[in-house]
Amino acid sequence: MGHSNSMQQSHIDNTILQLDDPVAAIELIMDTYGDEIKRLVYTYMKNFADTDDVTQEVFVTVYQKLHTFHGKSALKSWIYSIAINKCKDHLRSWQNRNQRLKDKLIQFGGSPHKNDVKTPEDYVLEESKSSEMITAIMDLPLKYREVIILFYFKELTTAEMSRILHVKEATVRTRLNRGRSRLKTLISAERGAIHG
Repeated sequence: MGHSNSMQQSHIDNTILQLDDPVAAIELIMDTYGDEIKRLVYTYMKNFADTDDVTQEVFVTVYQKLHTFHGKSALKSWIYSIAINKCKDHLRSWQNRNQRLKDKLIQFGGSPHKNDVKTPEDYVLEESKSSEMITAIMDLPLKYREVIILFYFKELTTAEMSRILHVKEATVRTRLNRGRSRLKTLISAERGAIHG
């Protein structure tokens, strides 16, 4: 399945890059990657207003710099790199540091397992666990949160993350391990508080 997805992704990327009209190219990029990039940006911003602003900045930058993309990585990885850099720039800005309000992620549901017949109770339990997991991920420090999200939700390899985040692959693996460990601790503490 992964190989099929990468072939399909490669075909989409080639179609985009062969377009002579930059407006048509950016429209296809936004149709293909828009929702995914917006979700990624939200994991950094943690509020919808900043997410919309930064997502718009990402696609303006992609539009302005598309001619500089040389195919050394997948187009998706290149766009992710731009998005992550825009998020980090925004988070570092003085105005944002002083005005940012911490919003809790209310709804970010997981998808049910294929071909399983579930009762309403199963859905409630699953949604509760998914919400608990997402909340715990969002509470991680940024350097751990970003690798967990890129690895598990965006399914990037450690090599791709290394290029996007501009850190060594060993650093990515270390952050993944530490992030998993902190996540496990956060979830255990949260469950202990609920059941204790």
